[in-house]
Amino acid sequence: MTAWLLDLPLALGMFGAGAATLAARSLFGAVLGFISTGLIAALVWVRLEAPDVALTEAVIGAAATSVIILYVASRISGGASAPAPPPIAQRLLAATLSVILAALLAHALHALPDPAPSLAAPILETMAPTGLGNPVTAVLMVQRSLDTLLESAVLVFAVFAIWSMAPERRWGRAPGPAFIAEPQGPLTFLAKVLPPIGIVIGIYIAWVGADAPGGKFQGGTVLAAMWVLPWIAGLIAPPSISDMRLRLAIAAGPLVFLMVGLAGFAVADGFLAYPPGFAKPLILLIETAMTLSVAAALACMIAGPPERRAQP
Repeated sequence: MTAWLLDLPLALGMFGAGAATLAARSLFGAVLGFISTGLIAALVWVRLEAPDVALTEAVIGAAATSVIILYVASRISGGASAPAPPPIAQRLLAATLSVILAALLAHALHALPDPAPSLAAPILETMAPTGLGNPVTAVLMVQRSLDTLLESAVLVFAVFAIWSMAPERRWGRAPGPAFIAEPQGPLTFLAKVLPPIGIVIGIYIAWVGADAPGGKFQGGTVLAAMWVLPWIAGLIAPPSISDMRLRLAIAAGPLVFLMVGLAGFAVADGFLAYPPGFAKPLILLIETAMTLSVAAALACMIAGPPERRAQP
């Protein structure tokens, strides 16, 4: 009975938030409905005892994706209200496919054994000398550290690839377009209220990643969203791509990761090996630098190639 008291409001909330998003008559209202849907979905994953998935849903599904949708809509419509809704046939098709997907997911979840199989406990036992309490971080930073290093380098090259799309005459300018602020608009209000809260949350998510669900990618994504939001609201201007501070922020994570890895030859057993007693501090150092790099790289990737001169 207690489970139904928790699950039924979540199910009704998901349905209501999704319906409100589809029925919204303004772009801003649709984005708010999308955010609400993502946050409720995160609570659903918590009820399913999947905290890492819940955190990812809240960070990427509700926060970062919503900011990207606002940015894309602003680029397409020039800040105008939402375009005309699609034909009723397309909406019925989308609703039908959504119901089928939801039914398949529900069947897959109910087919799982109880309790669900997990390798978290044996991983933590193996990683006990590192002092880490989060099995996901232990896998990414110890057992698959080379993969994580290469993933961090991919972000840097992705930013370079996007910047290279700019014509030569625009090289060195600020990425993305300039947005005009609307002092009384809802987007401006949201851009003033959310960033201070989001920055604290992003830093906290990154910091607790060593011992609890969270980490550099989730925390960096929140920080990137909190930078992009006031930019598309016209409150701040991005730095020029020739700004050395921006370039160092993007490259900080892979550089620190690589230096710690190379130091393993001198103080441990080899590349990306951690000396006894210093594993957790070094991992936290890498995670901190990687959080900065993820935030800067994702923000630049969303902004796109240079389009205007940097503002002082």
